[in-house]
Amino acid sequence: MNGRRIEARTRGQQHGFIRRMVSPGDAISERIKPFVFLDFIDAPVADGTGFGWHPHSGIATLTYALNADLAYEDTAGQEGLVKATGLEWMRAGGGTWHQGRIHPHGPRVTAFQLWLALPPELENGPAEGIYVSPETVPQLGQVRVLLGRYGESSNPIPSPSPLLYLDVVLNAGESWTFEPPSDHRVAWMFVYRGQALVASEALREELAVLKPGEGSVRIEATEPCRLLLGSAVRHDHPLVLGSHSVHTSREALARGVERIAMVGEELRAAGRR
Repeated sequence: MNGRRIEARTRGQQHGFIRRMVSPGDAISERIKPFVFLDFIDAPVADGTGFGWHPHSGIATLTYALNADLAYEDTAGQEGLVKATGLEWMRAGGGTWHQGRIHPHGPRVTAFQLWLALPPELENGPAEGIYVSPETVPQLGQVRVLLGRYGESSNPIPSPSPLLYLDVVLNAGESWTFEPPSDHRVAWMFVYRGQALVASEALREELAVLKPGEGSVRIEATEPCRLLLGSAVRHDHPLVLGSHSVHTSREALARGVERIAMVGEELRAAGRR
């Protein structure tokens, strides 16, 4: 693997039917920022379960469900249904609100929500919602490109900073080597189904952080498996945390909190919350 080994591992923490793999401000998020949050659902979920109106600022969120449709609405003006394996992208910027509901295709839901810390030029900018249908999520062989560019395939969502976010499927006995761009010194993998050897270490339902640096990493499936992979140019800014926000400074956070309050009052005045 050219010297690039695993430096940290986590199984996350269970919160009801959600397992939180990464949380803003914890040791893992500090190692892999701009990736600062990852929720994993692999559980029975009742139809219509969801999350009412809630705000964010300073981040972008990407929600991805393998076997459930996602009903969404946001204060950037979007409303609709993302079919299973499609993508719901919300760049909160300076402050927005959204809500959503889960509509499972079967008794058990597998889904993820990722948060990205935004760079200073975007963290207080306009909100943006982009919703990608399943057939327009790029696929190259066994790799689905959830964000960024992999090989000749580019996701239609504009990345807020140089990064890759992939969903990879491997058959038992199959191997795959990931060669990150040379400036992507941040990299992590989450084997969420089955088991694989990552940098010669066995992982099952566990997220591994690779040591910063360059070089490829080899994944070998010891049984049928599926994994998420993220790599990026490091977000070299502090994570300044609010109740619903992640910013790069206290001043930027204060602006985000002010905007969140204003949009929240608009929703309340309209009888929406």
